[in-house]
Amino acid sequence: MSEVVSFDEHPLARSATRASRPGLTPPPVFFDRQELAQILQIYGQMVAKAEWRDYAIGNDKHSCTFAIFHRTTEKPVYRISKEPKLAKKQGAFSILGQNGRILKRGKSLSQVLKLFDKKRFEAIE
Repeated sequence: MSEVVSFDEHPLARSATRASRPGLTPPPVFFDRQELAQILQIYGQMVAKAEWRDYAIGNDKHSCTFAIFHRTTEKPVYRISKEPKLAKKQGAFSILGQNGRILKRGKSLSQVLKLFDKKRFEAIE
């Protein structure tokens, strides 16, 4: 006769809930698929306009960043950051300029990405 083991008693259940317990390391922060798709859509438009040429993605314990470069050897022109700790305060998403100044901050990525609207990049005649 087989023994019934509840999920809480199963050895793999301990490792699955380990990240949610206080005092243990949380899972790494990264953009989800939908967020990354939104960022890459704008990135593709700007590459087509020859404004941007390269990007890099990085993360640490508390945040992740999508850095956008005009040339590979330069500092990033923009950095799109996600910091979940700030979600209830100022908003988890922010866009930083080349000098490190926060250009836009918000609770949703689509709200923050409005900084790159077509109107902002059209030439004035």
